[in-house]
Amino acid sequence: MSGRLEGWNQAPWQEAMEEVLPCCGSMAWARELAARRPLRDEASLLAASDESWKSLGEQDWLEAFSKHPRIGEHKAPAAASAQSASWSAQEQRNAGTAGEALQQELAEANREYERRFGRLFIVCATGKAIPEILDILRRRLHNDDATELREAAEEQRKITNLRLKKWLEA
Repeated sequence: MSGRLEGWNQAPWQEAMEEVLPCCGSMAWARELAARRPLRDEASLLAASDESWKSLGEQDWLEAFSKHPRIGEHKAPAAASAQSASWSAQEQRNAGTAGEALQQELAEANREYERRFGRLFIVCATGKAIPEILDILRRRLHNDDATELREAAEEQRKITNLRLKKWLEA
């Protein structure tokens, strides 16, 4: 068991919940994950996280989505923690290297998505360049609301797992 996980397992419940919150942004997820302690290793942490995430409702998912900056933007929302904002910047590193024309296309596609679905576009951007992200965004614009919500939730789950791994290594 990593020292980080061992310390988290022994921390008071409120502290444990707050410690993992930057990994996801949903209070219900953080409460649920902290309640599942003790967890013995990374695999059990990720499994508990997945189970917790999948048990949540739409409002909890939307809460997590709201903690992300728009894809391609570097300013995190005020509600995001400093750690979450830092991770978002790392995850979107490739998106920040595109030229002005691609940045503009992405900004317009983000606006179109927000008009269509009433929320931010969520994608696990790690390792993806803007052209790939744009392709994903444009494809998902054709989803119905329920399908898109499930896809966004799955992308959030992937982001959360990546962040939990970073958290364990910190």
